[in-house]
Amino acid sequence: MSTLTHQHVKTNGITLHTVQAGPADGKLLIFLHGFPEFWYCWRKQIDFFAERGFRVVVPDQRGYNLSSKPASISSYRVELIARDILGLIESLGRRKVHVVGHDWGGIIAWRLAHRYHRWVEKLAVLNCPHPGVMRKNLFSNPAQLKKSWYIFYYQLPWMPEWSMSRNDWEFAKKALQYTSVRGTFSDDDLAEYVQAWSQPGALSAMLGWYRAGMLLMRRRVGNRRPPRKIEVPTLLLWGVKDRFLGREMAQPSIDRCSNGKLVFLEEATHWLQHEEPEKVNELLLRFLNSSVLG
Repeated sequence: MSTLTHQHVKTNGITLHTVQAGPADGKLLIFLHGFPEFWYCWRKQIDFFAERGFRVVVPDQRGYNLSSKPASISSYRVELIARDILGLIESLGRRKVHVVGHDWGGIIAWRLAHRYHRWVEKLAVLNCPHPGVMRKNLFSNPAQLKKSWYIFYYQLPWMPEWSMSRNDWEFAKKALQYTSVRGTFSDDDLAEYVQAWSQPGALSAMLGWYRAGMLLMRRRVGNRRPPRKIEVPTLLLWGVKDRFLGREMAQPSIDRCSNGKLVFLEEATHWLQHEEPEKVNELLLRFLNSSVLG
């Protein structure tokens, strides 16, 4: 990973730490991580795409690792975070981008493709349903409600911070290990995560995404307006053995796209880019380089 450069970028009133690689004039490809990760979760993708001519940019999203960590919960609204990425794109002198998002990074990617579609050339999402599909299932699907118990736990004050960080982050580390294919997260990997989680203010900021997100879902659960379809070409990759998100949300999500394709990875979990990087990379590369989906 010697090709990587670390740059801090001012955007939308905050500063994002980014990792960048690849030719400066290559097609811009932004990877967006989710919870509880940071740029490091894309380490098996960065060099692969940089070596194939893409300008790869991977931010620590606001609240994470070395990026700014505003204190208020309202600072972690999806729209604000999406604008962080728009500002990042502008700072790079671009107006078009390929976006790949996983978990909460997928939520931001969906938002960009929905509201700012003129900026997005192609959208790829890994194990994250369309927000409307997630909202519907969270409040009406008992199986998904059971899987999502932690979302409601994270709404409590101070208790989640205490339980995740106690005993040298034992709970947080086991959460990654027990929900992934055995051996996916090595001791060295977990040490990197602990260092990121231990940044001053990081844990509460990371949980702020859930706290702000739940407020939004509660407000919109009664919204019955027909959804506008995603017009951007979209690829949805879904690890079937996800312990957090049911596969029944995958097809309805891609049904909300005018030009979308869904691929299931039968042996992968929620952490598919870690577990099956070769397959994920090839699927993403084929999609990003193709003129049509098929």
